[in-house]
Amino acid sequence: MSIKQEIAELLLHIGAVTLRPDQPFTWASGIQSPIYCDNRLLMSFPEARRKVKEAFCHCIKEKCPEAELIAGVATGAIPQATLVAERLTKPMVYIRAATKDHGKQNLVEGKVKPGVAAVVIEDLVSTGGSSVAAIEALREAGAKVDHCLAIFSYGFPEASKKFEEIHCQLTTLTDFETLLQVARESRVISAAQENILKKFSADPRGWNT
Repeated sequence: MSIKQEIAELLLHIGAVTLRPDQPFTWASGIQSPIYCDNRLLMSFPEARRKVKEAFCHCIKEKCPEAELIAGVATGAIPQATLVAERLTKPMVYIRAATKDHGKQNLVEGKVKPGVAAVVIEDLVSTGGSSVAAIEALREAGAKVDHCLAIFSYGFPEASKKFEEIHCQLTTLTDFETLLQVARESRVISAAQENILKKFSADPRGWNT
């Protein structure tokens, strides 16, 4: 079993991923989705969060060994970034979705040295908007960011395009296609539900119209 399959199976096992084709979820973006991924649940499962942490550390050593700073995107990726930074003995910061409305009104919390090589950690990537905004905020704070790592991605073309436009490589521990494969083989979903999920993947904004 590949690492992508292992992580997909893990997320399904702890209930981090809910497949509900017949009663779609509504995302913050307004998209109606037959799938919902809540990777915050990893905090409550020691063995699962350890596996994800080690997978992230392996990716960093393989994809961006030059990384000197670990940056987590608030709020879902903060726990993972903390675990990874501790494991690799590296400094960490986190990036808010918006600036504070009091105090120093920080967008990036923590120390960012000018020119430091940073890797951004996300819990998931959907349309890519919030991830790209976080990367740009960290760059504006003075860091060099060429890589973003995420636990899960829906694999939407619009997300890939956004990462290409800002010249940042996205690497995910698992993805929608792998999740669907594992869910099918584990009989978590029926053939009819799988077809609905594939339709969603091909057209996330118009699949149920």
